[in-house]
Amino acid sequence: MNVEILIPISLFLMIFGIVYLIYSTRNRERLALIEKGVDASIFLEGKGKGVPAWKIFVVNIAFLLIGSGVGIFLALLITTYTSLEDDAVYPSIIFIMAGVGLLTGFGTAKDLDKEDK
Repeated sequence: MNVEILIPISLFLMIFGIVYLIYSTRNRERLALIEKGVDASIFLEGKGKGVPAWKIFVVNIAFLLIGSGVGIFLALLITTYTSLEDDAVYPSIIFIMAGVGLLTGFGTAKDLDKEDK
């Protein structure tokens, strides 16, 4: 048997196992609450409130890409006007600016959530 085929199979099995555990655990928790006589409306709480997840995803991706672009531009400026080596400057500045972009996106997503309430 080819060893290379085991990688995608094990990846699929791992993802399937995680999803199965999440849904089976959630189902058991809900059944236990229903057996205790708790109102089923608690399962619907939180739905329909807040900003849709796709908007938060788009904002975070936009700020990540903006940060990466600014990082590439800054790294180009730094390597052009200094004697630093390209090998260390580009990855470090890109990762730093991508992190700053994600942090800014997180703050913006939090502000979007506050506006919605």
